[in-house]
Amino acid sequence: MNIRRLSTFLTLLFFSILLSSNTFAQDYTQWELPEGAIARLGKGGINEIQYSPDGVLLAMAGDIGIWLYDTTTSQEIALLTGHTAPVLSLAFSSNGRTFVSGGGDGTIRFWDRNTGTHKTILIAYQLDVNSLAFSPDGCLLASGSDDGAIRLWDPITAEHRVTMTLGRHAAKMNSVVFSPDGNTIAGGSEDGNVYLWDTHTNELKRTLIWHADGVNTVVFSPDGGTLATGSTHGAIHLWDIHTYTHRKTLFGHTDWVYSIAFSPDGNMLASGSDDKTVRLWNVNTGVQKKTLTGHTQGVKSVTFSPDGNTIISAGEDGAIRLWYVNIGESKGTLFGHTDWVWSVAFSPDGNTIVSGNEDSTLHFWDVHTSTHKATLSGHTSGVNSVVFSPDGNTIASAGIEIRLWDVKTGKQKKVLSGHTSGVYSVAFSPDGNVIASGSDDGTICLWDVRTGKHMKTLLGLTNRVPSVAFSPDGPTLATGSANGDIHLWSVYAGELQMILTGHAGWIWSVAFSPDGDTLASAGDDGTIRFWDVETGVHKKTLTGHTDWVYSIVFSPNGNTLVSGGANGNVHIWDVITGVYKTKFAGHTDRVFSVAFSPDGNILASGSEDGTVLLWELTSSTPQ
Repeated sequence: MNIRRLSTFLTLLFFSILLSSNTFAQDYTQWELPEGAIARLGKGGINEIQYSPDGVLLAMAGDIGIWLYDTTTSQEIALLTGHTAPVLSLAFSSNGRTFVSGGGDGTIRFWDRNTGTHKTILIAYQLDVNSLAFSPDGCLLASGSDDGAIRLWDPITAEHRVTMTLGRHAAKMNSVVFSPDGNTIAGGSEDGNVYLWDTHTNELKRTLIWHADGVNTVVFSPDGGTLATGSTHGAIHLWDIHTYTHRKTLFGHTDWVYSIAFSPDGNMLASGSDDKTVRLWNVNTGVQKKTLTGHTQGVKSVTFSPDGNTIISAGEDGAIRLWYVNIGESKGTLFGHTDWVWSVAFSPDGNTIVSGNEDSTLHFWDVHTSTHKATLSGHTSGVNSVVFSPDGNTIASAGIEIRLWDVKTGKQKKVLSGHTSGVYSVAFSPDGNVIASGSDDGTICLWDVRTGKHMKTLLGLTNRVPSVAFSPDGPTLATGSANGDIHLWSVYAGELQMILTGHAGWIWSVAFSPDGDTLASAGDDGTIRFWDVETGVHKKTLTGHTDWVYSIVFSPNGNTLVSGGANGNVHIWDVITGVYKTKFAGHTDRVFSVAFSPDGNILASGSEDGTVLLWELTSSTPQ
């Protein structure tokens, strides 16, 4: 058995053992859960994909960690966690034994491919690590960051070798790559230039100036003679690296080009764009050969398999698509990865969770088994708000428009149109007959659920309305505005009752206590405020968040308030005393939505990291 076959055998053996252990159960919803969580719904977004050099593994840099897939079965086999922010970049060493990851937490982590464990952690930056690349001989690791510098590291000792910088005013470095001979590093910058550095002298030897906008990606051809660059204005440029001259421009994409990759033989180029397409190009002629369609959101990353027969693309829609190179057709899709979660809601019976996502979809999950039940499509923009009707038969979802769905069939029932801009928030009245909506257009609309017709518009506001909530008994509607004011309205009369002031900035969330006596509000100023509903008097202020608070919810018994904020944590508060009790930490990005199960035993949190975490509230957790 040769060395390569032995390495492949050991890798597969390790992961087969790993999957049978308690650490990695077969159900990926249980993998690497943070303390207090009982399930993770969705795999989160994907930022970059890389094949191992032998083609056995596919590694994906995701918002919650690094996902490893078996390329033979197309099944996920491991989730590697440790970064405290989304993983933005990946690179395999040339021998495939080590791979590295760079995160939004400013760290670079070295992983042993055969054990899946950390080898080394570098506290490399205070900013995002956007790109990583090994030198062909494996003796250097290059990293590019938001600070505009390229740093070189010794992969064996993890020591910092040198920093290549353009000075104090350098724009962020989006992409770095070594030439095949290892003599040059190319860096694509937000300032629209490509910088070429000599790896022996560490000096800047040439600047390629052609792009009108930022350079998102750079890659050398396998023979090292051509450098391809992709930019924010949609063009791909090919450069002769020997003469440093511009050879040609490839036009076709209509939006940002996020990723480009050469085929192993160097004759073809694949590109992924925010225009939702993957395009294949003839490198010699610059002619577009094929356009691969299927993604419903921008394509963040593309790569060829080592044998050149397959292209894999990762989209913001959460789909990982596999394509036949020779015919340009789909050969399969890996599902489960999900875009930002703006909103989560439990069904009244507590058996189902629905999430509204940035990729324009609604996802249904079984609370007890953590299985994905259905995906509803129809919105033309991100789904900002989702809510079940009190009887559980209808879901209202809000994006550019409001859509009503039949829960049993998954079919769309009605579209409520009338707002002139996006809708931030929707709420059912307690009797289920009325929907209230708050919009970017600064209006609040009331809708008849049965007919879908607009009933009335509540007038008098001049600011956007991010949040709406009905009182438990129904006659009062609370709305939060972008100017920091909270308005209480009579639903039946359509008249303003009072204005509550005190916040600074947007009010992202308002919630009534179950008894209807207290209104809670939260927003940009990082505070949560309690108000007496009858008098409008400010009762207390909860402080503890260090940044924006996006969502608040009372427990069903009214004793606990839960809040989700920009730091990715879920905070738990005692309502009576206003004392901060504890927090759940586990999301790697902002928490946009929190919701209690009807019995108060489970808490759901939806995050920008593309996942919904379910947390178990035990007897030791205040409720």
